[in-house]
Amino acid sequence: MGSLFRSEEVTLSQLFLQSEAAYACVSELGELGLVQFRDLNPDVNVFQRKFVNEVRRCDEMERKLRFLEKEIRKDGIPMLDTGDNPDAPAPREMIDLEATFEKLDNEMKEVNANAEALKRNYLELTELKHILRKTQSFFEEVSDRSGRREESIGLLGEESMYGVGGSQRLGFVAGVIHRERIPAFERMLWRACRGNVFLKQAEIDTPLEDPVTGDQVMKSVFIIFFQGDQLKSRAKKICEGFRATLYPCPETAPERREMAIGVMTRIEDLNTVLGQTQDHRHRVLVAAAKNIKVWFIKVCKIKAIYHTLNMFNLDVTQKCLIGECWCPVKDLDKIQMALRRGTERSGSSVPSILNRMATKQAPPTYHRTNKFTDAFQSIVDAYGVASYREVNPAPFTIISFPFMFSCMFGDMGHGLLVSLFALWMVVKEKQLMANKTDNEIWNIFFGGRYVILLMGLFSIYSGFMYNDIFSKSFNIFGSAWLVPTSRYNKTNIHKTPDFVLDPAHGDYSGNPYPAGLDPAWQLATNKITFLNSYKMKISVTFGVGQMFFGVCLSVFNHRYFRKPLNIFCEFIPEIIFMTCIFVYLIVLIFYKWIAYDAATPCAPSLLIHFINMFLFSYVKEPCSSAVFYSGQVRFQTFLLLLALACVPWMLLVKPFLLRQEHLGKIKLGGDTEPLSVRSGDIMGDGGESSHQELFDFGDIFVHQAIHTIEYCLGCVSHTASYLRLWALSLAHAELSEVLWSMVFRIGTTMDGFSGCVVIFLVFMPWAVLTVGILLLMEGLSAFLHTIRLHWVEFQSKFYHGEGYLFEPFSFEKIIDTKVDE
Repeated sequence: MGSLFRSEEVTLSQLFLQSEAAYACVSELGELGLVQFRDLNPDVNVFQRKFVNEVRRCDEMERKLRFLEKEIRKDGIPMLDTGDNPDAPAPREMIDLEATFEKLDNEMKEVNANAEALKRNYLELTELKHILRKTQSFFEEVSDRSGRREESIGLLGEESMYGVGGSQRLGFVAGVIHRERIPAFERMLWRACRGNVFLKQAEIDTPLEDPVTGDQVMKSVFIIFFQGDQLKSRAKKICEGFRATLYPCPETAPERREMAIGVMTRIEDLNTVLGQTQDHRHRVLVAAAKNIKVWFIKVCKIKAIYHTLNMFNLDVTQKCLIGECWCPVKDLDKIQMALRRGTERSGSSVPSILNRMATKQAPPTYHRTNKFTDAFQSIVDAYGVASYREVNPAPFTIISFPFMFSCMFGDMGHGLLVSLFALWMVVKEKQLMANKTDNEIWNIFFGGRYVILLMGLFSIYSGFMYNDIFSKSFNIFGSAWLVPTSRYNKTNIHKTPDFVLDPAHGDYSGNPYPAGLDPAWQLATNKITFLNSYKMKISVTFGVGQMFFGVCLSVFNHRYFRKPLNIFCEFIPEIIFMTCIFVYLIVLIFYKWIAYDAATPCAPSLLIHFINMFLFSYVKEPCSSAVFYSGQVRFQTFLLLLALACVPWMLLVKPFLLRQEHLGKIKLGGDTEPLSVRSGDIMGDGGESSHQELFDFGDIFVHQAIHTIEYCLGCVSHTASYLRLWALSLAHAELSEVLWSMVFRIGTTMDGFSGCVVIFLVFMPWAVLTVGILLLMEGLSAFLHTIRLHWVEFQSKFYHGEGYLFEPFSFEKIIDTKVDE
């Protein structure tokens, strides 16, 4: 089980690195990923540290790389990812990288600026082309009506451009505006000019590209006729306010045709230049896309190294960097080898030094996991990181977690679907890991693929024991219930709604079903009555068993941290208290299963017996209150009194022993340690050092009283909490049965071709509801309840979870974090 049962032994070490070798040594430690550095300059501003300029240079390089990445993604160019992990570049290579990025950055900015200017010119020429084309029809319309003076007086828009009676010319401006601004633009012109202008507009059929954003926008051509300079000034100001672009438009048709020819020629030339610019941009980005992933990794490593070096201190000679780090004791040899490689790589003649340090500070918690155990460890750490060297619940969770889940989710069909989904993720894990995505829900499912796989497999087992597959049962071994031919036959048994399995009328064969539930229960109306009793009892059995195991695990903590007083004043009374009440209840459950069979007319009730045990009330009638065995009254009285005696044992003995020891120490003036901590350098519960602190009897007594009350009441409430295994199992089975009877059963009740068609039609709704409700919603509910049972009911018996994670300086984790961002 290794470091999963108890965290790795971690020590605080001091590093002495020569200035010229520090960069290479930290680089090697980053590749190794087994060292967590401490910041020795917590009060120093980040801008006042030694390597702040190098960090800034790395930030600037990252900015340029992100700019290049954005341009590459904009053009849809695939970025080559070979999976290479290059070493951190030497410090002198930073200059070459900076020069390369600076060249690419300037080149891309220049290309973008040229392309933007060309696109702006192209947009202007395109808009001018549409203006010349659209306004031609406006002028032709005005020319056709130039002789009708009466109409032109009544309607200024119908007037010729030479004015009323030809005595004064009409002015005009033409331009282009966004199509959605046309209604507001027309209203503003009418109100500001008091109806003395005439607006004509026509839509441009094709969208135009914005040179800055690259978006496609829809625009319209407009022309405004007016009379006088005052109206001309108002019209231009309104156009400016609505961000309309005005263009010069000749008055005569020959001039407009000549301008149109020139515009088309310039557009063709611009198309050629734009094409060449885009080709050059594409070539630059394709070349950059081949190396940008490697560049990102190199810059990330350089920045991480200098950020770590900023945590070091300089000695008085300014030639040696001094740092402190946490590292696993088992890996000290690997760390020494990495330092030696870094020193040799830098060409330094002075070796790097790694010294272990004595400290009273609690080390970080480090559990060495793999891809299978990591998800279970994450479930435990989500509640609280284990205190240093505390017993870790994760290895036991690997089995208990999917098993508890399966008790609530037990269905062979649903478990098979969950297993197949998880198995697909496991088989395709390398391919799925390569296709990185930002979808948080998918990442959660993929990260817990092994947890889901075990939950599915255990659900298949529990479904087999419940004999439940999509709310139906298998008759594998032959039913143990005999069908009375006087009441039922093969024709009417499936059509009888009140079929009750009653052993009192001789329907039971005497031989129980070999494994799981008898399939005959699927037809009985008293199925839920039987399952309530059955699942309630196994829920309490599993719950008490897990809690008892949790209390037993606490003794490993007491022994390791050398606290014998906790064993005698906490562990032993806790075990006795739980055994006398709850373990005894489990023994009665098994005794009743063994001693009473289906032929027994009336069996004693466990619930009534449990209540009578606390009330010291025993009667012979009715039969449900009768005793199970001779001497039961005396034995139960003894157990209850022993359990009650454990309460003052837990509450009073430890505080007064500690007080007596403290007074004796004061009287003798000795240095003896308290009974609860017999080690000088071992971390106590909660990750705090076990050195002698000021003795406060009141605090100790209150703490012990809280622990006693919490444990005694918790045994009762936690046992009741395990009944959720029964409740959710029944709810899941009933929902599955409702889906079958309300949806899929519609097709099974019909015969012939019509029944096949209906089954084909209702299968999809039934499958969707099964996946959506029973697999996702019910599965998530059972998962959350399973987490609750482990975090509260199980871990509270032995687990403090007051530590902090060991987070080593690792290039792999840093790069993965950058990719996720």
